[in-house]
Amino acid sequence: MRKLWHFFLWALLLAFLTPPMAVVALRWLPPPTTAFMLQSPTQPVSYRWVPATGHAEVLRKAVIAAEDQKFWEHKGFDFEAIERALAHNQRNRRLRGASTISQQVAKNLFLRNERSWLRKGLEVSFTVLIEACWTKPRILEMYLNIAEFGPGVFGAEAASQKFFGKPAVQLTPEQAARLAAVLPRPRKWKAASPGPYVQKRVQWILGQMGYRPAQPEPVEPEPAAPLPDSQEGQTPDMPDLVPPDELPEPRPDNEGPRRSYLTPPSST
Repeated sequence: MRKLWHFFLWALLLAFLTPPMAVVALRWLPPPTTAFMLQSPTQPVSYRWVPATGHAEVLRKAVIAAEDQKFWEHKGFDFEAIERALAHNQRNRRLRGASTISQQVAKNLFLRNERSWLRKGLEVSFTVLIEACWTKPRILEMYLNIAEFGPGVFGAEAASQKFFGKPAVQLTPEQAARLAAVLPRPRKWKAASPGPYVQKRVQWILGQMGYRPAQPEPVEPEPAAPLPDSQEGQTPDMPDLVPPDELPEPRPDNEGPRRSYLTPPSST
């Protein structure tokens, strides 16, 4: 009886210690897989880890501009964004999220893709651990390697190779903005052939990065009716607005708002 009690005690202790140990280990090691990859309806998934040096600087800036503009400032949670999302969700049918990049890393690595208070509570716990154990550059490196950019396509390297036929370190600003634009709904929106709304998001992201005149963030129209399963994820093919290699250089600060939030404070 005592041995059985000891077994349950150690099992309980291991259950509490394993998540922190995993978070600490992933501070240096690339994950072989993630919870979201295991749950993906598209199998096998496409996933290729590359170090931070394998990601173009414009990709890092595009993702921060699109997903979490206070990434370098907050400690894992953007409370102003949470308040705005709550106000928006009270007035609209289409819900708006307020997850930071840190929260998305926690969710993608360890949790189920579902909406529940239990999952949200676990997400908060993992986010606190990640922010405590990792550096900001490591969090961004992890996110760019495990985020889903298309059905079963995980990580910027796999996405760049699949959609643009080049490594992620060679992405142009427009290509980087396309990848960032589809992050909220990667199984429906297409980086390779974006529809009208995604095109507007791309232009807005480029504007946030300083490559286009500033413009309001586009609002996705409410669907008239749910799409049949056979049409889910299908959007009209659209041509490039501008050849990626013809994008202008970023404007100087005196020609538009500063983009300092896109880079770590130490580099500004």
